Amino acid sequence: MPLLARVAARSVERLSPSYVRVELAGPELVDFGVDGPTLDQRIKLLFPGRSGLPDLRPESWWQDFNALPEGERGAVRTYTIRDVRGEGAEVGIVVDFVLHGDGGAGAHGPGSDWAGNARVGDELLIVVPKRGEHFGGIEWAPGNADRLLLVGDETAVPAICSILGALPDDATGSAFLEVPTADDIQKVDAPAGIEVRWLPREGAPVGSLALEAVGGLLGFAAPAGEPVTPDEVDPDLWETPTYSSSGEPIAEAAAPGDRRYAWVAGESGLVTALRRHLVNEHGLPRSQVAFMGYWRLGVAMRA
Repeated sequence: MPLLARVAARSVERLSPSYVRVELAGPELVDFGVDGPTLDQRIKLLFPGRSGLPDLRPESWWQDFNALPEGERGAVRTYTIRDVRGEGAEVGIVVDFVLHGDGGAGAHGPGSDWAGNARVGDELLIVVPKRGEHFGGIEWAPGNADRLLLVGDETAVPAICSILGALPDDATGSAFLEVPTADDIQKVDAPAGIEVRWLPREGAPVGSLALEAVGGLLGFAAPAGEPVTPDEVDPDLWETPTYSSSGEPIAEAAAPGDRRYAWVAGESGLVTALRRHLVNEHGLPRSQVAFMGYWRLGVAMRA
């Protein structure tokens, strides 16, 4: 059973034009816990509706939420933990929110609107791992791979930064982080062997710079215009060694000696295009990939 807690903003920091960092804390988080680093740990945030925050049961919070009148229940969105500060009753969960900007993932929504106006003391409900109980929500699983590739747009930046900070000192590979503007570039801790490249779009199409950067690394030409046609995009694209949204068979073990691993997240068109190149053209085994469509351009984000 997950931990459902009422939390309040303990601090609010405008990091850049596209990001607000909020530390969420409250006494009910005393039982929060993850077995190891948080990496790309996904959590749920429940934003207030017209009647404020609802009363939900931890064991059936999703059913309780959906049973409420639509106009009163507020909204649920998925985020990743950027950092954890303190411990026990003083623990704080740090979440970096993307604000609306250049037509990217931050287009108006409940999370962006809440974060853009957040003040210390503003409350949310949060669904997070409970210490000692299975929760899931971490897809980073490179095993023994030592040739790493991380790619994401602004929605994946918090997860990528968290992963980079947890890598061993001898890790090697590349990380490409596409963001709306140069002012969104952040300081990030990463091993010396990981090339970290920030890719400010400055008005370029979402995903175009990330696709071009990976193409330059692996030797394929990024297409002009849309990387894939709309009917080729699965807006729910989610593929890991243990799950496939398309229903494909679960991946088998990679060939001995193949030490590659790729983690790609962000807009579904970008993720679809990179999946095609990495798996279909470069033969990256499905047991060594995580492809996650966090959002779809022009489509309202869901819980």
